[in-house]
Amino acid sequence: MTMASRITRIPIPVDTTRAQDAAALFPDADPPLRDLIAGAAGSSPYLAGLIRSEADWLAAGPRPEGIVAAETEGFEDLDPDALGVGLRRAKRRVALLVALADLGGICPLEDVTGALSDLADRAVDLALRAHVATERRRGKLPATEADAGGIFALAMGKGGARELNYSSDIDLIVLFDETAYAEADQMEARAALIRATRRMAATLSDVTEHGYVFRTDLRLRPDASVTPVCISTAAALAYYEAEGRTWERAAFIKARAAAGDIAAGQRFLRELRPFVWRKHLDFAAIQDAHDMRLRIRDHKGLGGKLEVAGHNLKLGRGGIREIEFFTQTRQLIAGGRDRDLRQRDTVGGLRALAAKGWVPPEVAEELIDHYRQHRDIEHRIQMVNDAQTHSLPKDDQGLRIIAALSAQSDPQAFRDGLRDRLARVHELTEEFFAPSEPAAPAPELSDEARTIIDRWQGYAALRSDRAQQIFRRIEAPLLDRMARSGHPTEALSRFDSFLSVLPAGVQLFSLFEANPQLIDLIVDICGTAPGLATYLARHPAVLDAVLGGSFFSAWPGEGALRDELSRVLARAADAPGGGYERALDAARRWAHEWEFRIGVHHLRGLIDADEAAVQYADLAGACVAALFPVTVQDFSRRHGPPPGRGAVVVGMGSLGARALNAGSDLDLIVIYDADGVEASDGPRPLSSRPYYARLTQAMITALTAPTAEGRLYEVDMRLRPSGRQGPVATSVQSFESYQLSEAWTWEHLALTRARVVAQGGADPGLADQVETLRMQVLRECGGAERVMGDLADMRRRLFAAKAPSGDFDAKRGAGRLQDIDLFAQSCALRAGDPARATLAQLRAGRRAGLIDADTAEALSSGWRRLWRLHASGRLLTDAPLAAATIGKGGQEFLLRETGAETLEALAGDMATRAAAIAALIEDRLP
Repeated sequence: MTMASRITRIPIPVDTTRAQDAAALFPDADPPLRDLIAGAAGSSPYLAGLIRSEADWLAAGPRPEGIVAAETEGFEDLDPDALGVGLRRAKRRVALLVALADLGGICPLEDVTGALSDLADRAVDLALRAHVATERRRGKLPATEADAGGIFALAMGKGGARELNYSSDIDLIVLFDETAYAEADQMEARAALIRATRRMAATLSDVTEHGYVFRTDLRLRPDASVTPVCISTAAALAYYEAEGRTWERAAFIKARAAAGDIAAGQRFLRELRPFVWRKHLDFAAIQDAHDMRLRIRDHKGLGGKLEVAGHNLKLGRGGIREIEFFTQTRQLIAGGRDRDLRQRDTVGGLRALAAKGWVPPEVAEELIDHYRQHRDIEHRIQMVNDAQTHSLPKDDQGLRIIAALSAQSDPQAFRDGLRDRLARVHELTEEFFAPSEPAAPAPELSDEARTIIDRWQGYAALRSDRAQQIFRRIEAPLLDRMARSGHPTEALSRFDSFLSVLPAGVQLFSLFEANPQLIDLIVDICGTAPGLATYLARHPAVLDAVLGGSFFSAWPGEGALRDELSRVLARAADAPGGGYERALDAARRWAHEWEFRIGVHHLRGLIDADEAAVQYADLAGACVAALFPVTVQDFSRRHGPPPGRGAVVVGMGSLGARALNAGSDLDLIVIYDADGVEASDGPRPLSSRPYYARLTQAMITALTAPTAEGRLYEVDMRLRPSGRQGPVATSVQSFESYQLSEAWTWEHLALTRARVVAQGGADPGLADQVETLRMQVLRECGGAERVMGDLADMRRRLFAAKAPSGDFDAKRGAGRLQDIDLFAQSCALRAGDPARATLAQLRAGRRAGLIDADTAEALSSGWRRLWRLHASGRLLTDAPLAAATIGKGGQEFLLRETGAETLEALAGDMATRAAAIAALIEDRLP
């Protein structure tokens, strides 16, 4: 079938002279094809130019199918200069043929965007390989067996989804697999691959006498303002694990390994799945997406009355981005639990959501139709002058041209139809971000429940008419949810406890009404986690955090928390009647709010166990970092400033590894350097050793002492040199000597997790010295033959001394968390690697060749599963986890977090996994 026979529509030429000139170049063409060429040229100066320059080629009758492969055949053999010329010619021809196929209705939207995306993939791959080959020929790239030198490009955004628009730029993240090179060669390889990446981008982006291929954007990479254009996969994974944001999660929905070492790119995307796809319903993504929509509108000035003239079809109201946000946000919410929703393309995503009941099928199909129409018009906007724009013309003539390219002779009808579509898209998508909650009948209530509810009318929270009106609208779903909880009477009683002390109810009840999922959140607190509900009753002031408006905002990170707490402490100390004790009270109030927030977010599924681990560690680190200088200052008033260089507090164990859970204590050690100074200089001077010992005790008291506001943390100092027999504070000289000549293997294992979290004194360089010393110890002692033998002995003693407390003890026992943690620490120790977290240490073991990739993946997967169970159980209760004591709500929470169908299946899976993991570890022990 010829192209002419497949034409279903003909664009209308606005400039008839230009149309006639173009048609005259093809006297022998079939009339429909000649009319298509004339219509395209008559309404697009850009296409008219391409038709003139490629007339001979076009007359030969190329077909859209396979056009990219045909036009780039043999390009693998070209040098970079010749490749640049060849790719520009291919771009011209593909752009011309795809435009004609689009305008003539020969190919559907998916084929049009697919051909453009295929060209981008091919161009990036060819350019990347050509410049990597140049680096290899110059002797700048170390030897490796990896394909394309281990470098790969991830196509992001529309390129990743194979949805490139007609004049699209391409968003790429370029990474390289550092394990493809010997450790000593990695920095040299990195420099060569950075050069290759820059030259690849120039080959595609530079405008020459032959044109350009694709504008190339590399700014979606991690921390683009400070990182080079190509970074290692290890660095990228570390960034996303620690700092990745919701918009980056959304961006990776469409990510695809498109060029270079495709296998390495696919491995990276598999490792990144836990970051992108959460194992829970992630309602926080809704607010993030909504805020992003509003920020885009405000920044671009796209609010106000809907007008077609000048409207931004991508970012404006009712535009393409609204449909994409609608789709991607729902995918983020549920895609962690349902792999079928993980579709890269918008149409596929909408259809998958409809198939799984997340979107009504008729809504999905209507949005798909609007999306396709929007994309068609977007292409025509860009075809006029090959401009990367998404805004419709502001003048009548410009709109007439867009209508003509769309084969519509009535510009006003075109305007009216598009306006209706934009309004309808906005209506459909806006309902999602601001949903309404239908009324529900109240459940049957027991006499005891009715007695509790009857008291509510006398509470301060329900005194105003407005509060009562709002509460009446949410009361039925609130009571219904409580009736379905594991312990309905207890849930109701706990809700009653904090409602009774609420000073006003309008704000909280309005929050429930606007966000119905928050009703489930509060009921989950009361009905699922007795420990968290008791915490709420004990610290009712934490409700201020919920009402303050930032309770559901993005996690600020350890540094921002430390700075905020420092300001809180300063205000409390300097306020009238303030001082050190008031500062300690303020620290407790502040920390309780943040700890409550983490627990609630985890319980409600706004964060998963991995995120909760980091957030608990961030909070603990911020508390120690902010409080220690205040404690030093208070101590110095009596005994003078710290003698010498000062001291640092080192977080060990789970704090060092940034993997705490609800109720975790803190493993700390204090290291100081008196630097030859024998005593402090103050009202009551102390010699250096007792000074730092008593300062350490003061720090412990600041964290552990119960005040009117409770306590912060329990502290364990037993990981210091010589344990309980050693001094509570250790000089850096003694620490070095002990670690290098006296320490046991278990102490070196513990050191793999050590992290300086606070410092006090005159010399900030002490923290760097301690870290340097840590790495020296690991590298000098990790190669000892005794390491694995000692590890085997430790395992036997541990398992003999502390058996698992039950079927759901994820921590103790062979093949469980403690076992995996110790093995991972042995990997970091033997590799001399700075990694602290278990998963990072396992990756270090893989990079060092201590374990293979399959073993690393099996241990990592097992650890994640066990950690979800352990962290979830600790949120429910501080007692040994038992199904009979946590109630139905707690059981459902455990099943949700672990992905198990039943508790019996969970227990069986635990036992099976533990046995397999134990066998893996034991096979690697002497």
